Amino acid sequence: MKVHPRYEWMWVYAFVHPQSGETYWLILPTVNISLFDLTLKEFAKAQNTGKEKVIIIVIDRAGFHDKRSIKVPRGIIPVYLPSHSPELQPAEKLWPLSNEGIANRTFKTIDELEDVQVKTCQALLTQKEIISARTLFYWWPRV
Repeated sequence: MKVHPRYEWMWVYAFVHPQSGETYWLILPTVNISLFDLTLKEFAKAQNTGKEKVIIIVIDRAGFHDKRSIKVPRGIIPVYLPSHSPELQPAEKLWPLSNEGIANRTFKTIDELEDVQVKTCQALLTQKEIISARTLFYWWPRV
């Protein structure tokens, strides 16, 4: 029996403010340090961070989040979680929500998959109460 697996990948990057339920999404073709740098830069730009506005970002220790290699934009302060602790990362709770539109489906092209994923992420932008309910842990600091 011959098997000819064919895969195309797409990665969803997300930032979440657990208390407000605000999210920021990027869909990119892969994960690596340079694209993570790009996501941080785009997020900082969208949030207008800098001297007057600083945002603390909780980051897990995925290989492409290596603090020795990433370029942190002005106004972003990374706080790293302990190794092997994804349950502490609020953004991890977004994946079941972002996957709802694509679960148990097949797509003929990566573009078709991306279209559905973009629509899902756009819809989640407006569902702040649901996002906050999933990501605001009882022990998370309130501002």
